Amino acid sequence: MTEIVVGLGSCGIAAGAREVYDTLQRELSRRKLPVTLSATGCIGACHREPQLEVRLEDGGRFLYGELDSKKTLRVIEEHLVGGKPIEEYLIPLDYSYLSKQKKIVLANCGVINPESIEDYLAADGYAALRRAITEMSPEEVIEEIKISGLRGRGGAGFPTGLKWSLARANRGAKKYLVCNADEGDPGAFMDRSLLEGDPHAVLEGMAVGAYAIGADEGYIYVRAEYPLAIKRLQLAIAQAEERNLLGSHILGSDFSFQIHVKEGAGAFVCGEETALMASIEGKRGMPNIRPPFPAERGLWGAPTNINNVETLGNVAPILRMGGRAYSAIGTEKSKGTKVFALAGKIKHGGMIEVPMGITLREVIYQIGGGIQNDKKFKAVQLGGPSGGCIPERLLDVQVDYDSVTATGAIMGSGGMVVMDETTCMVDVARYFLSFTQSESCGKCTFCRMGTKRMLEILERITRGEGRMSDLDQLEELAVRVKQSSLCGLGQTAPNPVLTTLNYFRDEYIEHIQNKRCPAKHCRELLRFRVIEEACTGCTLCAKVCPTQAATGERKAVHRIDETLCIKCGLCFEACRFNAIEIATGVVAAEAAAAEVEA
Repeated sequence: MTEIVVGLGSCGIAAGAREVYDTLQRELSRRKLPVTLSATGCIGACHREPQLEVRLEDGGRFLYGELDSKKTLRVIEEHLVGGKPIEEYLIPLDYSYLSKQKKIVLANCGVINPESIEDYLAADGYAALRRAITEMSPEEVIEEIKISGLRGRGGAGFPTGLKWSLARANRGAKKYLVCNADEGDPGAFMDRSLLEGDPHAVLEGMAVGAYAIGADEGYIYVRAEYPLAIKRLQLAIAQAEERNLLGSHILGSDFSFQIHVKEGAGAFVCGEETALMASIEGKRGMPNIRPPFPAERGLWGAPTNINNVETLGNVAPILRMGGRAYSAIGTEKSKGTKVFALAGKIKHGGMIEVPMGITLREVIYQIGGGIQNDKKFKAVQLGGPSGGCIPERLLDVQVDYDSVTATGAIMGSGGMVVMDETTCMVDVARYFLSFTQSESCGKCTFCRMGTKRMLEILERITRGEGRMSDLDQLEELAVRVKQSSLCGLGQTAPNPVLTTLNYFRDEYIEHIQNKRCPAKHCRELLRFRVIEEACTGCTLCAKVCPTQAATGERKAVHRIDETLCIKCGLCFEACRFNAIEIATGVVAAEAAAAEVEA
């Protein structure tokens, strides 16, 4: 029977996929067509949502993108009834965004129904768990993970097999395995997409890990801001328990494993493992000194192993394909694939999975399609607020742990924010530092006060009030904050500042010496002026101005009152005749002051 599958991940729903699904449900019922309708997660091409896939009885598959109710009705009428695909709506099978990826962790996302355990089982789901329990000892499972070369995908890149062996070596009557799904990086949505699109893969990875280390209880610490992921996780846990794939005496063995879902309260610092455990225990989420490490003394004093979502999503595929086959993918020290969330000034934003060793240039231009509006690439922020900004001259760097770290950035959990020529790198550093500063738990003096002082300096520079001595002070504070902070938040918070100072120091100098923002972004350094010979008096600028700073009669040259202008840029965006000029720098500041005085 023909099947229609609609992408109902958060990105699809936000773009209108629920309306597409309801239209299909209504029309298929009304027309009594022999077609089944189901849902799936995000296939990754978020920039082409809403999407649906037509799967024919003969194996033919047609992926449609950027749909609405009206277009969906055409698909029903012309394709399902008339038998003729609508070429203009189709996403081609050789679409570079999809064809240039290598999917291991995301193999089921956008393919199976995440709310159906039957779909997961049909895709060889829980075969790895069955094999581990019935054919392998815990030590053999750990050895297979070691052979694979899998490193933690949460940011640090610690070898997963070694982490499991340390947890197993610590004997105790009680052990825990925790999945860290507290994804808080701006622009990151890797964990959410996997949990929404293939929750059983994470549960299976947790169960295999628990068997390997000897744990009988686990927690998934997930952001409360991910309601759909939480709903599908809870449903998947109930389904797995019903099939005896979780719970007591799994598959008739002596191994028992119970999983709980713990919703986080939105604190970024709870992504740090000791703060995360404190939060699970009902305490305030604040980092603690290590050692002891969680493998020695974690949740409620018991040995605890913590892995992130993507790491656990790799476990079942490794056991199915074999550790050596997995280790053949990637580079010498960075094995397998990596999931990234492509965001920012990129044409094709969304979720991708690529082999380790691919270059940033390939990711951004071949998969991501290049920069929006064909503007000039400027930098890519890798590793979230704890990462760094990589400039154009390093675009050919390989995406692996060591190569990325050498640039001053970090791999992180997989956020990749692309920036173009309109991005001010000083303001980028200010933005990411404001995030980490506000998310600091305040326990460490250097993190609490050092990031605050750094933020004040950056804010002063973006206002055109900076001094050259500020650059030395920023670097000194950055080093001290990195060296003296207790947890990873403070130790990595200065990274955006240090990398922008390293690669884009000229922009800092322009802000300080010439009171100029080269990207024309920092408001205090801008002046909006009407070009008299270009103004047609269309009144559009006056209509959109929220403060009535832009005024003038129809068909007469307009003016912008600097005393009222809040520099929002709406007039510049609205003008169809390029009659509004944005000036920046000392000249603009002096002209504005002279105009105000006059």
